[in-house]
Amino acid sequence: MSLHEDAVRVLKEYADQDELRGLYLDHLAAHPDGMGKPCEAGHVTASALVIDPSRGQVLLTLHRKLRMWLQMGGHCEPGDATVEAAALREATEESGIAGLTLLPGGPVRLDRHPIPSPCNWHLDVQYAALVPAGATAAISDESLDLRWFPYAEVGEVADDSVVQLMNRTLERL
Repeated sequence: MSLHEDAVRVLKEYADQDELRGLYLDHLAAHPDGMGKPCEAGHVTASALVIDPSRGQVLLTLHRKLRMWLQMGGHCEPGDATVEAAALREATEESGIAGLTLLPGGPVRLDRHPIPSPCNWHLDVQYAALVPAGATAAISDESLDLRWFPYAEVGEVADDSVVQLMNRTLERL
């Protein structure tokens, strides 16, 4: 199964956000290259909110280019077998934490957001990643900063999409 086919499967199984899910599926049907960065009409990305329920905190990255506090994530790579694998790879690379596990049940939410030209949209498939006991984060080259935030403080530093992802994650926990 190709990454494109896996994304279609994941989206068909996702039982929420019907209108946005349909938009993602229509995009993939119209764009066989819709998983990759070169697709200028937009492309599917994968992300994961790194969360430590035992401490009541999430790990956010201060994105180098966007200068915003965000969950870990980014573009799918040719070596990614699944969207889930892409989200886990991105979360691991950007957090520096080995042994992350994705919260069972598939994506937590979808988020479509505009990006600068030449591409127009990121169609983000968002997961949640649980940290193993004793995990230590390490900043990557893609970040200006990496920091743990208590749930109550996320809305003070991050935009509404991150808050919604955290709230949906907490509902699922």
